[in-house]
Amino acid sequence: MEKNLSLMTDLYQLTMMQGYFEAGMQNQKAVFDMFYRKNPCNNGYAIFCGLEQVIEYIKNLKFTREDIEYLKNLNLFSKDFLSYLESFKFNGNIYAMEEGSVVFPLEPLIRVESSIIEAQFIETTILNIINHQSLIATKASRVAWASGNDKVIEFGLRRAQGPDAGIYGSRAAVIGGCDATSNVLAGKMFDIPISGTHAHSWVMSFKDELTAFREYAKLYPNNCILLVDTFDSLKSGIPNAIKVFKELKESGIKLKNYGIRLDSGDLAYISDKAREMLDKEGFNDASIVASSDLDEYLISSLKQQETKINVWGVGTNLITSSDCPAFGGVYKLCAQEINRKIIPKIKLSENPDKVTNPDIKKVFRLYDKATNKIKADLIALENEEIDTNKDLTIFHPINTWKKMTLKANEYYVKELLKPIFIKGALVSERKSTMEIKKYCQQEKESLWNEYKRLINPHILPVDLSLNLYNLKKDMIDKIKS
Repeated sequence: MEKNLSLMTDLYQLTMMQGYFEAGMQNQKAVFDMFYRKNPCNNGYAIFCGLEQVIEYIKNLKFTREDIEYLKNLNLFSKDFLSYLESFKFNGNIYAMEEGSVVFPLEPLIRVESSIIEAQFIETTILNIINHQSLIATKASRVAWASGNDKVIEFGLRRAQGPDAGIYGSRAAVIGGCDATSNVLAGKMFDIPISGTHAHSWVMSFKDELTAFREYAKLYPNNCILLVDTFDSLKSGIPNAIKVFKELKESGIKLKNYGIRLDSGDLAYISDKAREMLDKEGFNDASIVASSDLDEYLISSLKQQETKINVWGVGTNLITSSDCPAFGGVYKLCAQEINRKIIPKIKLSENPDKVTNPDIKKVFRLYDKATNKIKADLIALENEEIDTNKDLTIFHPINTWKKMTLKANEYYVKELLKPIFIKGALVSERKSTMEIKKYCQQEKESLWNEYKRLINPHILPVDLSLNLYNLKKDMIDKIKS
C-alpha cells in the first residue's frame, strides 16, 4: 500500500530545511547514520525490520499542491522555499542492512548520503518506521524462541495503537517469528498466513454450547478449533468439543486442523487435563491452543511445566511490546561536506554511550568458519577491508583491554550495509514478507543460544576498527583540549 507520507514529519525538519536553503547549503553533502543504543526488552539482539516501508516512503516522497498550500498558510516559510519544495525529491544514496537481519547496538542500520537538506528531512519518518517494526519483530522473536517448535499466531490487532500499528505490527511479528496473524488486511497486503477461530459471543449466541460447536464444525470441518472456556472448560467445553469431533469423524470427515482453544484459567493444569481427555477418545493429534495475555515469560514458564499446549495465540503483549514500548533508534550526522571536502563529525556527551562514531562507516560481521555462528561485529571506516588470510585482533571500544583474536582462515566476513538507493534510484531487489521471514530465521540460527536467552543474555561484541577508534579518540581529544 504505497502512499505519500511527506508531511508525516516533525515541524523542525521543515524549519531546518528552510534554514539550509536560505543559507545556500541545499546542495552541501551530508552523511547520517541510523542506529540504536540498547537492545529492546533486555534482549541479546534486535531484528532489523521496516526497510520495505522506508523504500515506499522514499519512492513516494513529494510535496503535493495541497501540501504546499497548507505549509504556506502556516506563515513560517518563504515563497522561494515553498517553490523549492514543489519539485523536491530524494536524489541521494541510502545503504542499509538486509531486512530481517539480527542487529546490535551502535552499529549503523541505515546510512544516508545526500544533500543535507534531503538527508535531514527524512529522519523522522525513517525512525518512525524502523523503530516500530524492529521493536515488534524483536518481541516476536523472543516469543517464538520461548515457544520452541510450537506454532505462534499473532492476534493483537484490537489492542494495537491504531490501524497502522496493527497492520505493520502484524507484518513485523511474522518476520520476527510468528507463523500467522489474525489480521486479514495484513494477510492481503503482505501475502502472509492468516488464522483464527471464534469468540465467546459465538457460543453465547446459540441455545447451548454444544449447538454452537456443531454449527461451527458444520461451517469449518477442516479448520475446527473450538473455544471451550465460555462456561466451564473441563466440565462442559472440552466434553462438548469431543462430542463434535466424534460426530465429524462418524460422518466420514477426516479431521485435519482441529482442536480446542483455552483463553482463561490455569493453562498448565487445564491443558494437561484436556490432553488426557482428548487422547482417551482417540484424538491424539488434536491441537491445544492457548491465549489469555501470553508473553514470552509465561510461555517459557508453561513450557518448563511440560504443558500440552502446542499452539500459542499472542496478542496485547506482543503487538504493543508492553514491557518495552519504544525501540530507541536515533539518526545522527557523522560527516559533512565543507569546502568540497568530507569532514568527520562527532557528537559528545557526558554519557559515553551517547558519543557518536564519526565519519562514513561500514559494518563487518565476523563468523566462525567451523560453526557459521557470529563471533563479533566490527564497525570500520568506509575505505577499510579485512584480509581473512591474516589474524584479526579486535577490542572493546571503551574497555580496550578486552580483546579477541580471530585466527587466519578460521573466520569469514560479510559486509552488512548494502546499497538501496543510488542517486535517488532504487537499486536493491525487493523481497516478499515471507522471503524476509525465511531470511530472518536463518539469521537467528547464526546466533549462539547464549545470545537468545530471555534473561541476562550474553552481549555480542560490537567493536571499532583501530583506525576508527583512533579517529574518534583524536576528535574527542581535540574538542576537549
